Amino acid sequence: MSDAGSAYSRFQRALTTGNLTLIRAAAAELPAVRLGDALQVCVLLRDREPERYERAAVRWIGRFCVERAVTLEDVDHARVAFQIMRRDPERALGILQTLCA
Repeated sequence: MSDAGSAYSRFQRALTTGNLTLIRAAAAELPAVRLGDALQVCVLLRDREPERYERAAVRWIGRFCVERAVTLEDVDHARVAFQIMRRDPERALGILQTLCA
């Protein structure tokens, strides 16, 4: 199968649409969603399904703790970034992307 038809490519295309229904369907085809991609989904939830945003943010922080060698300071930065995302999304996203790197 070519890369254009891979499950991850379909997921990436779905992310660019911002359509959460397409994103969920494409994500279901993947063995796992990368942490950076999950962050993009959190941002979309904040805008389109705010009632699900906090739960997604908490799940993201949990994955962050498990998948990276983090300190308590890193966890606190992530928590604060998700809190400020509602009022300053660019700054919050910058903090979270830095933590993912």
